[in-house]
Amino acid sequence: MTSNPERVAVIGTGLLGTSIAMAATRAGCEVRGWDVDPAVAGRAAGLAGCSAAPSLEEAAAGADIVVICTPIPAIPAAVARALAAAPGAAVTDAASIKGRIVAEVSAVVDPADLVRFVPGHPMGGSERSGPEHAAPSIVDDIVWVLAPTDETAADMVERVERWVSRIGARPVRMLPERHDRLVAFVSHLPQVASTALMGLAATEEAGEPEILLLAAGGFRDLTRLAASNPALWSEILRANAGELAAAIDLFAAGLFALRDEVLAGDGAAIERRFGLAKEARLKLAAKPQVRAGVAVLQVPIPDSPGALARLTAALGKGEVNIEDLQIVHSPEGGRGTVHLTVAATAAGDAAAVLTSGGFDPSRLA
Repeated sequence: MTSNPERVAVIGTGLLGTSIAMAATRAGCEVRGWDVDPAVAGRAAGLAGCSAAPSLEEAAAGADIVVICTPIPAIPAAVARALAAAPGAAVTDAASIKGRIVAEVSAVVDPADLVRFVPGHPMGGSERSGPEHAAPSIVDDIVWVLAPTDETAADMVERVERWVSRIGARPVRMLPERHDRLVAFVSHLPQVASTALMGLAATEEAGEPEILLLAAGGFRDLTRLAASNPALWSEILRANAGELAAAIDLFAAGLFALRDEVLAGDGAAIERRFGLAKEARLKLAAKPQVRAGVAVLQVPIPDSPGALARLTAALGKGEVNIEDLQIVHSPEGGRGTVHLTVAATAAGDAAAVLTSGGFDPSRLA
């Protein structure tokens, strides 16, 4: 089998599956997709520039790589069918939990075929769903966890790693149990917190109908994930219940500790807590090669067509690279604020080119 996989099958063509198909097509792979809903598969094929197969088996036949992107309950059976239909393929999945998937796949797959199963989790996505919202950029530079078991053959892991790198993502190996513990904190808990906060505001709105009118950028940023697919997230959270419960307990303990510091008027403790969080967030906002130092500029912009394009064009002309960018819309409308992250060494140049372009930047960090 080729060391540079050319033939790829994507099983399940929702947002993530279609985005993966787009990225693979862009990389020059021959891609076939299949979905339990033929209409969805057809739309995905048109968007991704690949072919839609009439069955899972026909999509997988002859593939070098098969990526299972179905809902969690359907993954074990889909993996088993793909392994049988493509006896030379490495089969991987995209589920956001790994321990349960490994156990359930092991229960339905012949041990001789488990050597070709490479549990995976591309850490990309969106609160939206469906192939219409897919984009190859969803895969670009994301961490793609591979969680091989003791049964997984080394050459199969290496094949999937090479392919993941080829389509633009960053493969990272991790034990299934460690993966589930970490994603409980950085993926599942943020979804829970966003949903709980939005639910609290919605409940309060019953007695205070103007509460959401006061929702500024911070509230909007924190509750963005609350617009996610309810059925999908119900599956994910229940599948990782133990690790998620532990993460919620630790998060709640942190909230109560902060509450107590506020009630006690302990300004030093509050500032210390905020300072540690700010330092960690600034490191998160930048790519690894610039994490030694970043700066955040706040730039007011009008809420009008072309405003953001003028800002980015000014930075491009000044040869300033954008490490991260967020837009906070004013609840009153008509204006917004861009939070722009650049390398610390480029902060002065960024401020200068923005000022010369008619903007009024101020440095936050």
